[in-house]
Amino acid sequence: MFLDLFNATLTIAGHDIAWREIVGNGFGLASAVGGMRRRVWAWPVGIVGNVLLFTVFLGSVFDTPQDRNLYGQAARQVFFIVVSVYGWVRWRQAQAEGRAHGDEHAAAVVPRWAGRNGWILIGTVAVVGTVVFAQIFRALDSYGPWADAWIFTGSFLATYGMARGWIEFWLIWIAVDAVGVPLLFNAGYYPSAVLYIVYAGVVLWGFVVWFRQRDRQSDGDRPLPEQPLLLAE
Repeated sequence: MFLDLFNATLTIAGHDIAWREIVGNGFGLASAVGGMRRRVWAWPVGIVGNVLLFTVFLGSVFDTPQDRNLYGQAARQVFFIVVSVYGWVRWRQAQAEGRAHGDEHAAAVVPRWAGRNGWILIGTVAVVGTVVFAQIFRALDSYGPWADAWIFTGSFLATYGMARGWIEFWLIWIAVDAVGVPLLFNAGYYPSAVLYIVYAGVVLWGFVVWFRQRDRQSDGDRPLPEQPLLLAE
């Protein structure tokens, strides 16, 4: 029964598509909306989607209709899970701190710009990560290694930035979507490609929402205590 559900497919315009690809992207979209609204539940919902999509992008291992391995796409799901656990814990702690101060509707995060040190981190990781992982994915014979490497690196940076409350993480997602849509269409992952386009709309709106909320401390919103960067600083 479980295997039947796991391997279930849907045929659209003559193309077989795994249901778990559609469902996994649905969870991802819900997580993006939750992140825009600064809801703690965005993290666990996103993790469920990550687990499903991990099996989708290792096509020849988990027998997907595309039968292609996108190692960068698969590996980034693992990094998503790791960083999402960090973001989940951090947002819950911030929300609990707000409630301890008498604010029952405390926001889980207050949007802010990454600042000079944050941008140094973002730029360094973006360049070095893309170059290094492109070589790794090429050696593994991954489909579209350079595009896959940027999507992998950019996705990690965007998720980390969301956990930190950096407004720039929305802009990084836009850059990821710009590369991800053509790659996924070419590789035959049509639901994921379409969802990337939908993500782009959510991301643009999310950037506007977070930009308007930056440094706003009314109605109980308080800035989070500054923490050192995990990867640098």
